[in-house]
Amino acid sequence: MAFVQLIEYTTSRPEQVAQIYTEWEQASRGNRTARRVITTADRNDPHRYCEIVFFDSYESAMENSQLPETQEYARRLTELMDGEPTFRDLDVTEDRDL
Repeated sequence: MAFVQLIEYTTSRPEQVAQIYTEWEQASRGNRTARRVITTADRNDPHRYCEIVFFDSYESAMENSQLPETQEYARRLTELMDGEPTFRDLDVTEDRDL
């Protein structure tokens, strides 16, 4: 079953977050199980962001989380966040084009 993880966080340094993401993307090439990511900015709160990360399954998401590159990425991102991120682990029950 497909799986999506939502990661919501606040930061006053979005450019640095984007740079770290680019570095993770290059470092994890060939190893990561994340298939797609959408990063959003909250129109009502200029410091709030949400990443929507797509995986083939919950198990592949957990595998991705254990990669050394992902562990380092998470550590570095936490330093740039204003507080703790919120994670939502979501099983995809329906996916259709409209």
